Amino acid sequence: MKTNLLFCIICFTCIIVCLADYDNLQDTCPTATTGQKTIFINGFPCKNPATIIASDFKSSKLKNPGNTDNLFHSSLTLATASDFPGLNTLGLSIGRTDLEVDGLVIPHSHPRASELFFVFKGVVIAGFVDTSNKVFQTVLRAGDVFVFPKGLLHFCFNTGFEFATVFSVLNSQNPGVVSISSGLFELDSEVISKLEKKLISVSKMEDNRILNETFSRFINL
Repeated sequence: MKTNLLFCIICFTCIIVCLADYDNLQDTCPTATTGQKTIFINGFPCKNPATIIASDFKSSKLKNPGNTDNLFHSSLTLATASDFPGLNTLGLSIGRTDLEVDGLVIPHSHPRASELFFVFKGVVIAGFVDTSNKVFQTVLRAGDVFVFPKGLLHFCFNTGFEFATVFSVLNSQNPGVVSISSGLFELDSEVISKLEKKLISVSKMEDNRILNETFSRFINL
């Protein structure tokens, strides 16, 4: 009887601990700049509260366009808690995507975050692939917002006639990036051109909506 009671108490205690509040236990926790790591934790250590200043919560990393002089004619700049101290423990990171005309961001995923994708300038085709290989994509214009669910492959393509700029907010301070370009196959300019043509052909609108396709048809090059 006493053994059963003790077991129940232990189980109840474990449940309480598992359901304990895991939110911040202090107002802020800007990342502390340290040298070589000797202790590894799930995140970053906090600065001494006495040394926290307003600039810890400001970043100019996304102020300027990224370098689009590459095979994809696109650039992704990501600000995380490692270089934007004020984000530490908040479960957020932010990004900027720059796309030249016909610029492409190859399908990739963020294993630890969903992404809100806000078009600041230009016309962009954006989409994601669900676990049944169905592609959901649409045309976005300045002011439009699209969401990429956590862990799903997603992509974007500048289909307009001017440089496009997109800002993103992700709900992880370290979202991670997994790209199919390096994981599955090598891309060259011919393959990229075919991908761009596929995006354009699939994006024919009907009643201002884009018909969904399967991923196998989408990448059938």
